[in-house]
Amino acid sequence: MGFLSVLGMAQRLVAERVSPGDAVVDATCGGGVDTRFLAGLVGPHGIVYGFDVQPEALARTRGRLSPLAAEGRLPGLRLVLGSHSLMAEHVDRALHGRISAVMFNLGFLPGGETDKTVISRPETTLPALDASLALLRPGGVLTAVLYPGHPGGRQEAEAVEAWAGALPQSLGQAMLYRMAQKPDAPYLVAAEKKAAPVPAE
Repeated sequence: MGFLSVLGMAQRLVAERVSPGDAVVDATCGGGVDTRFLAGLVGPHGIVYGFDVQPEALARTRGRLSPLAAEGRLPGLRLVLGSHSLMAEHVDRALHGRISAVMFNLGFLPGGETDKTVISRPETTLPALDASLALLRPGGVLTAVLYPGHPGGRQEAEAVEAWAGALPQSLGQAMLYRMAQKPDAPYLVAAEKKAAPVPAE
């Protein structure tokens, strides 16, 4: 049967924590796969924020979402041409601390005609992870799929992994999901924000 792919595991962790009507973030739209997945989870009464620094990525994302729009099932959609490190400035203030999930799919925009030198980098990804944690509701999750196999990818993967390892347990818990025999294969870092304590009766 095999294990879930890293993308499949990221989606599973998110699906377990997102409900219709929720607000969610795709921190790296790319081809729009995660944006489409999140839109399906939150439904027409939810909100999806999407970020990317490349116009081509946002164009692809809009195209991937067009069937939902045609069917009247598109959630509130706010696509931002800009760095995910600035996400807190774009997410409605009323939703700070209420986001159910933030998904990162790092690296570069796939496709034969894209510029592979435009990659996500630790200097913007790490502030984006901090911003994500602040935006999440208690029990919310962030997922980051990492690609150590391309130039610059290993440095970013190691920086994200170090971020997760240093996450104070008072703020949340972090996990790694990777294939131990394939050190260059993509892998997943995920963090769940600590749930608020249940008040004593």
